[in-house]
Amino acid sequence: MNKFGSWAAGLAQNWLKKFQLRHELSHATPPSHANELSGLAEAEVERVLLHIACGQANQNQIPLSGFQQAVWREVRLDADPSVSPDIVGTMTDMSDVPDGYADAIYSSHGVEHLYWHDVPLALSEFRRTLKDDGFAVITCPDVQAAALMIAEDRMFDTAYESPSGAITPFDILYSYRPFVQANPQWMSHHCGFTLTTLMAVLRDAGFAKVQGLRREGGFDLWVLASKSPRSEQEMADLAKDYLLTNP
Repeated sequence: MNKFGSWAAGLAQNWLKKFQLRHELSHATPPSHANELSGLAEAEVERVLLHIACGQANQNQIPLSGFQQAVWREVRLDADPSVSPDIVGTMTDMSDVPDGYADAIYSSHGVEHLYWHDVPLALSEFRRTLKDDGFAVITCPDVQAAALMIAEDRMFDTAYESPSGAITPFDILYSYRPFVQANPQWMSHHCGFTLTTLMAVLRDAGFAKVQGLRREGGFDLWVLASKSPRSEQEMADLAKDYLLTNP
């Protein structure tokens, strides 16, 4: 091969090496950077908390560590416009909320304000508005605990102290009397639950996995309901952050 041919061959080989290097660099991301980008994307994923029958309360007042994480964005829903909800709607008609909208639902002392025949409709609305991997946290009065005091003829004895005042078994069953006097339309109770009945109506509404507890001395029920199947361990892990256990 003459000098020109050797020079041309070397030039071609050098160009090929540079092309391969550029090609590799354009398609490769260092693993450490890829992990950082992936972690950043996961950290920025926002989750929607639909706070149903919120009343005056907001996310900061929810006594569950899980919902205090920055990833949650609260959307408040209530039938009473005077509490300034994000969405005005009832538990039985949340038509302004799209299907599969929320990652989680929180409802505190709301379901007992329903008439019994409306309970299945409300819980079907809860389930409809949850994403497939979503879950609901529901807390309400424990009428079984109130009934024990009533059976002892202690209807108006103090069951526990609340920020609003002393709560009696009568108030647990029918709602706190000063609240009802001030706003009978929204504050009256129309049904009640034991732990067994609350878990049963959630299963009947189509929730795949349900677990709950009665808080000793708390006079309330706490139930965690998953829209889709979860293992016992997955439910236990979820409950650590999303069920209240202490009185």
